[in-house]
Amino acid sequence: MTTMPLAEAGAELAGHLKGNLDWGQFLSALVLVMVRVSGIMVFAPIFSSDAIPARIKAGFVLAISFLLAPMVAGLPLAHAELGVMPVAGELGVGLLLGLSLSLLNEIVYFAGQLLGFQFSFSLVNLLDPNSKIENPLLAQMFTLLGTLVLFGAGLDRTILLAFMRSFRDAPVGAVVFPGQAGLPLVFAMSGVFFAGLQLAAPVMAATLLVEVVISVLGKLSPELPVMTIAVPAKTMLGYVVLIGSLALWPRFLESRFSFLLDGAEHVLRQAVVAR
Repeated sequence: MTTMPLAEAGAELAGHLKGNLDWGQFLSALVLVMVRVSGIMVFAPIFSSDAIPARIKAGFVLAISFLLAPMVAGLPLAHAELGVMPVAGELGVGLLLGLSLSLLNEIVYFAGQLLGFQFSFSLVNLLDPNSKIENPLLAQMFTLLGTLVLFGAGLDRTILLAFMRSFRDAPVGAVVFPGQAGLPLVFAMSGVFFAGLQLAAPVMAATLLVEVVISVLGKLSPELPVMTIAVPAKTMLGYVVLIGSLALWPRFLESRFSFLLDGAEHVLRQAVVAR
C-alpha cells in the first residue's frame, strides 16, 4: 500500500478542479462529503473512540467537509447533486471504509478474549458506563495497546489519506455498488477469528506448556497442590511472553491494516466501474 503526504494528496485533488462552483453545487457536495466522512467517524479505529467528545467529532466532520467539498465536486465523473442514490452511495462508501478498518479492533479484542480464559480472567470484566455492557479486562487492555500501536505507526494519518484517495477512486455522487460488493467484507470478517488466534498464539502456547508440565508433575506427585500452582504460573509466564511478543505487534497490525484497506479500495473501484 502506497501513501503520499497530505499536501500532495490535496494538490492532486485540487489539480482536477473544473472552474468555480456555485453555492447550490457547493452545498450539495458538502452534504455528500459529510455523509461519506460520517462512516469513518462512526466505525474507523481511533476516530470512533468514545474518548473523543461528540462535539469534537462534529466539528471535525464539518471542517473536513467544508475543505474538501470544492475540490471533490470538480473531479472528473463527480456529480454533486442531492438525491436518494447519491446519498446512499456516499453512505455505502463511508460504511465500507469504516467497517473494513474496524475489523482491526475486532482482531485485537478477540485476542484479548482468548487470553482472558488462558489467564483465568474469564470472570474479570469492566463495566462500560456508556453502554452498560461488561467487557473482558484483557480485551480492553489489548484494545488500548492496539490503539497505541496505530498511533505509533502513523496509521491515523493513513486513514485520512485513504479517505482523500476515495474521492479519486469513487467520485462524489457517482457511486453505485454492484449486488455482490459486500462479499469481500464478509470474507474479511471471517478472517478476524484466525487473525486474533495468530495474535494470541505465542501466549496461548506458553500457557498450554505450563498446563502440560504441571499435569505431568501432578501425576508423578499426587501430593503436589496442582491447582494452587497452575494459575499463578500460567499468569506469570503468560505476561512474560506477552511483553516479549509486543515487539511483533506493529508489523502484524500494519500488515492486517494494509490488507483491509486495500480490500476496501478494491471494492470502491469496482463500484465506480459498475455504475
